[in-house]
Amino acid sequence: MRLLKWMFDKIPIIYRGRVKNFWIRFNIFLARLSWIPKNVFASFAFLFMQNKKMDNLNLFEQKFCSQNGEDGIIKAIFKKIDTTNKFCVEFGIHRFEGNTIFLKRKGWNCLWMDGGGNNEIIKKEFITAENINDILKKYNVPKELDLLSIDIDSNDYWVWKAIAYYSPRVVVIEYNATIPPTESKTVKYDPSMQWDVSNYFGASLLALKKVGDEKGYTLIACDNSGNNAFFVRNDVVKNYFKIKSVTEVYRPPRYGKKVAGKHIGHHPSDRTMIYV
Repeated sequence: MRLLKWMFDKIPIIYRGRVKNFWIRFNIFLARLSWIPKNVFASFAFLFMQNKKMDNLNLFEQKFCSQNGEDGIIKAIFKKIDTTNKFCVEFGIHRFEGNTIFLKRKGWNCLWMDGGGNNEIIKKEFITAENINDILKKYNVPKELDLLSIDIDSNDYWVWKAIAYYSPRVVVIEYNATIPPTESKTVKYDPSMQWDVSNYFGASLLALKKVGDEKGYTLIACDNSGNNAFFVRNDVVKNYFKIKSVTEVYRPPRYGKKVAGKHIGHHPSDRTMIYV
């Protein structure tokens, strides 16, 4: 690592951004290669399960452009429920990695937003509970878009709760897997909050399920890495998926350091989450 840093420091400053982007893309490419066997397995699983009620969506996990296996789960969901307008919104997305980049490559119309965006590929927007509806209106988002993906590492619970007038058929939202599925907790709302790389972020799976229940959504899966939860609107669920309890759907964190052989997520925070 010291050698790499020394080499990087020798590169003229005007080229360092390009080198950094290349390095990020190269590492993402290597990560995707490791998913090839699982992608092949998932493709076969589609063939056998396409005419049956989906019991375990984790079987379909595939990684093309997502952080983990979200691409495959999203693909499986829409194989069942089909698409309408192929419009999706994702906020909290990186240039080279996101839950909807694969959809964009498949011809979807995607609105991408992030506080660190460049207003070209990714719109520069700092999302809050107060402005989310105005922002969606600003970009002419259809009322019933096919998919919404929320991952802002902070007020995810409050932003989803605040969305009105818009009814995506599928919602993908990051949950805090360090909180047991029997506890309904979230961060205290702070419109200026930014993630400090600790376990103080987002909301527990149960808290998000409660929001889903209020809005008319069914929790159907979480990815195996303990990052994202998947909700489908009740009028769309029908008999396509086997509905399970929140404790059955929950997946523990598979990120961060290990203690006694188990991942504990990011480093602990001295801030306390609130019950909702």
